[in-house]
Amino acid sequence: MIERVILELGPWSWWVLGLVLLAAEVVAPGVFLVWIGIAAIITGALSLLFWDAGFWVWQAQLVFFAVLSVAAALIGRRLLARSGDTSDEPLLNQRGASLIGRTAVLEQPIAEGRGRIRLDDTTWTVNGPDLPAGTRVKVIGSNGGRLTVESA
Repeated sequence: MIERVILELGPWSWWVLGLVLLAAEVVAPGVFLVWIGIAAIITGALSLLFWDAGFWVWQAQLVFFAVLSVAAALIGRRLLARSGDTSDEPLLNQRGASLIGRTAVLEQPIAEGRGRIRLDDTTWTVNGPDLPAGTRVKVIGSNGGRLTVESA
């Protein structure tokens, strides 16, 4: 069935494949299928020019498409790596790191290096020098769910 569709569509089968790949990129975004889709459309454009040429058999088309797909994916990867988009909220998903520099009051004393503070609506486990409850501390570091503090 696929062979029949390809024979009936001729060089347009590459265009159809390219458009299907571009549509698949919209459904499952990942910026990968777009490069293969572009390679299929370029192969389709060349197929329109060379369809009746003796050297443009399906094997040559397939090899050209494969090489062009790899080249397009590598070029696309390099282009996207260069874009270097910087966020206006670099600590958005790093809550502990966003708390560095804030001060709080110890809810539980730091004993043997561990205690607890409340910042906003969250109680945090803290590491630092032994200090009594009620001492004002400053957050100087973050390691996962633990904050490192020092006396403020």
